[in-house]
Parts: sequence; C-alpha cells; structure tokens
Amino acid sequence: MNLPLFFAGRYLFAKKSHNVINIISAISAVGMAVGTAALIIVLSVYNGFDSLVKSMLSDFDPDILITPAEGKVFIPEGEVYDWIYDQETVKNMSCVLTENIFVSYDGRQSMVTAKGVDWVFEEESPVRDHIRSGEFSLHRGDIPLAVAGSSLAYRLGINPRFVSPIELYFPSRTRNFSVSNPAASVESVNVWPSGIFAINSEIDDRYIIVPIDVMKELLEYGNEVSGVEIRVTEDCSRKELRRLITGISERLGPEFRVSDRFRQNESLYKMMRYEKLSIFGILVFIVIIIAFNIFGSLSMLIIEKHGDIRILESMGMKRSCVRNIFILEGWLISLTGLTAGLVLGIGLSLLQQEYGFIKMPGNFIVEAYPVILSVTDVLVAAICIAVVGYGIARIPVSRFIPRNSGSAATSQRQR
Repeated sequence: MNLPLFFAGRYLFAKKSHNVINIISAISAVGMAVGTAALIIVLSVYNGFDSLVKSMLSDFDPDILITPAEGKVFIPEGEVYDWIYDQETVKNMSCVLTENIFVSYDGRQSMVTAKGVDWVFEEESPVRDHIRSGEFSLHRGDIPLAVAGSSLAYRLGINPRFVSPIELYFPSRTRNFSVSNPAASVESVNVWPSGIFAINSEIDDRYIIVPIDVMKELLEYGNEVSGVEIRVTEDCSRKELRRLITGISERLGPEFRVSDRFRQNESLYKMMRYEKLSIFGILVFIVIIIAFNIFGSLSMLIIEKHGDIRILESMGMKRSCVRNIFILEGWLISLTGLTAGLVLGIGLSLLQQEYGFIKMPGNFIVEAYPVILSVTDVLVAAICIAVVGYGIARIPVSRFIPRNSGSAATSQRQR
C-alpha cells in the first residue's frame, strides 16, 4: 500500500475541525476546474478560427508556388512542368502574373495588387466559392472581366451591375517618360467588373483578379509569368507534399523558389502561432494564481495536523514520507479540479463543435463559433496544470515541514 497516498486521501475527504479548510479546499478545486475548462475551451475556439483563416487562405493561395529567386518574371518551360503534370497528387497547375498597379473607377483611384490568371485558374479556382455579388467570370465573349475584393470594391464603388469599366494603369516598360506628355508613358487597359469576392480583410482590400492576357498587355510581357501555382488533391499527405516540393526544387535549381503555404505567408502563420502561445501562457498564469488557494488550505491543514505528524514520526515514519503525505494532499486537490475541468471543457467543446449552439454575433461567414478540439492541446494543458498543482503543493510543505529538524511540532512552536 502507498502509505502517503492513503493518508492524503483520508485527509482530503475527512472532515476538518476548522470548516474553513474544507471551504478553501473546495474553492481551490472549483477554481482549478474552471481554469482548466476555460483553457480547453479557449484553445479549441482559437483552433477553430485558426482553421477557418487557413481554409480561406487556401482558397486563394496555392499549395505550392513557383517564383523566380531573382527578378519578377520568368518563362515556365522545361521538362520539370511535364514531370509535375504526371504526378497523381497534382490536381491542377496555373500561371499567374501579379503586379501592383493603379486603378480608376468612376473618378475614384487606388493602388491595388492585380492578379492575372489563366483559364485553368478561372475554371477551377476555389475563389468562386467566395463570390458575394455577381459571378466569378473573367470573360464575356472577347470582353475582359474582373472580380474584386469586397473592401476594394466598397472603397472604389465597384458594382457588377454597373456598366462603367475599371481602368488599369502601369508605367510603360518600353517607352521613356515624357514630361510634356506623361500619359504617353503609361499603359492602360479597361476591364469590366463581373463579381466581388470576400476571403479575408487583407486580401479583400488589395486584390483584383483579371485575365492573364490583360496583365501581359498592360505590363508589356510576352510569355513571362510571375508565378506558377500548383494545387494538390485532398488526399495528398504532408509527406507527399514535401516530396513534391523537394522534387520540384531539385529539378528547377537555385534560380527558383518553391514555397508551400507557410512560406507564402510566413509572417501571418508565425503571428498565429505566437498568438496561440500567448493565449496559452496567459491562461496558465491565471491558473497559477487560482492554484495559490491550495497554498492557504494546505498550510492550515499542516498546522491543524501537527499532532498527527508527531504521532507518525514517533512511530518511525520518515520525514520524507510525512512531507509526501501533504504534497499529495495538495496535489489531489488540484487533480480533482483538473479532472472536473477536463470533463467540462472537453464536453462543452464537443457540443459546440457538433451542434454550434453558441452563435456568432452579426453577419459573419460562419453562423456559430468555430471549435476544433485538439488532443495535443488537451494533453499539454493537463500536464501543465498538473505540474502547476504539484509545484504549488510543495511550497507550504517546504515552509512548514523542513527536511532537517527534530519534529514538525517543534518547528511550529518555534514559529
């Protein structure tokens, strides 16, 4: 039998002579339960929003992006692209030509990022699932069309139902600047709005999508593109994706950069990771503050049980064994709260994940708060809180039951 655990369990559930000890112990356990549940729920909600942002970005950003290591454009040719097409996990591959340009619409002007795309992008891009007004179409016969981000469309007053063209401008690459006639030094192309998309605030405020032929005419390019976007099938594993990226990089050489989604938005993904770590750290700190209730209840219990301590030591129990009794007593309080908090947090998260009973306020892209319960988060949270509870339990024991003294009662009388 584990004697310290036996005594700790008896002390935990036995009635104390001072009822305040029971009250403080109960408050400590409830506080640990609430803190644990809050940690699980908040992390699950963050995972939900994190997944939502990543899924929206994945509809705009490709799984793999090929860009030149130096310069802005390149001509996509060579056997490597045939090799890419032959891979079973490659869903499609499209060429894009992206540049920051000046646009004007009905007297309103702005700098935007124009993305010229080919027919593969037009036919198969998931952006069409985010159209809020009009349709995702870049051609109406021989007439070039454009779809704009919702924030950009609002700022410029773009409406697919209007017949006014969007005027695109970019400085000519082949003509010198003329002071007497500046307009002669600028290329311009007109496109007509066909739709408005909404993905996220940053993309919606910057991007306008047009046919790649329009961008080539505006930028005075021939077969050059700024990037090749590759999308893989849904059953493509991370290992297979890494194999594809490695294979493409080896075949293209150092003149090209082959990026996955993380490298395409490295600062954003790092910020999201740091935010999650910050949230986790803040909530664990709150749990630590709550756990200090255990310090009070355990200190009072040690003082109350000094007679039992003297009896146990007189019967030959080692001081380390006595210390373990009260350390386990404090730890059991925290573990009781931890267990209750895990059940509460996991239960509420699973209910929200399955039924979405807590709705999002306003007109958001999802109706209910997105929740994704992560087993890793649960395990890490449980381990951290268990360690916190154990550490807090050791503090009053070290203070009131020193390792090297004659007896606990003597120590108490000296104090």
